[in-house]
Amino acid sequence: MSEYTFQIWRGDSSSGEFVEYKTEVDDGMVVLDVLHRIQAQQAGDMALRWNCKAGKCGSCGMEVNGKPQLACMTRMNTYLEQDVITVQPLKTFPVIKDLVCDVSWNYDQNLKIKPFKPGTPDPDGRYRMSQEDVDRVQEFRKCIECYLCQDVCHVLRDHNRKDVFVGPRFMIRAAGLDMHPLDVEDRIPDIRDEFGSGYCNITRCCTDVCPENIIITDNAIIPLKERVADRYYDPIIWLSNKVSGLFQNASKS
Repeated sequence: MSEYTFQIWRGDSSSGEFVEYKTEVDDGMVVLDVLHRIQAQQAGDMALRWNCKAGKCGSCGMEVNGKPQLACMTRMNTYLEQDVITVQPLKTFPVIKDLVCDVSWNYDQNLKIKPFKPGTPDPDGRYRMSQEDVDRVQEFRKCIECYLCQDVCHVLRDHNRKDVFVGPRFMIRAAGLDMHPLDVEDRIPDIRDEFGSGYCNITRCCTDVCPENIIITDNAIIPLKERVADRYYDPIIWLSNKVSGLFQNASKS
């Protein structure tokens, strides 16, 4: 058993500060275990979210020494006893109290995405798709909505452009639908205009913090940006669409 020093942010939406706590840490503990010990022994009114303690619910997302991560998956043996461990709420979202943030903005973004729309089934009434296509979109369904990727995104965190960009989490949801082999809904205009795909500068910081190891940038965001570019900025496709539109207008008249 060793004694560690924690600096934990305490406060609400109006004000707050870091408060120092010293506590004993047992072998095998994770940061969430230590926070529970501090809550039980020194700070009974400290607020924090948690649920499964297995890295699957995403509830205990916070920043430990400046890095967004799940407290239940952050092992104490990765820190030295002389280290001061700083714990604070996710910076991108408004604080409710202590380590708890208001992440309701994310639910609003989810509502913007058009739902799954299957096309016409095969003559026997069944839908068929290849395993390769299934595997491609299955990765995106691993998301546990911890919102660590949203927290670390430069567009949302540093530039506070929640008005124009939905963030990495919802780009992968849009990608999972748009790349689904049975889906026929056209989301490309929304991905460009409503979701703000052009604002992502491909730093891959969202991929770096994903606890499910989803390759967010390369497998989801970049392909969506390419689809937008093909639709709106490829000169050959643009000219083809323009000529096709002229012929359609001429036939109607």
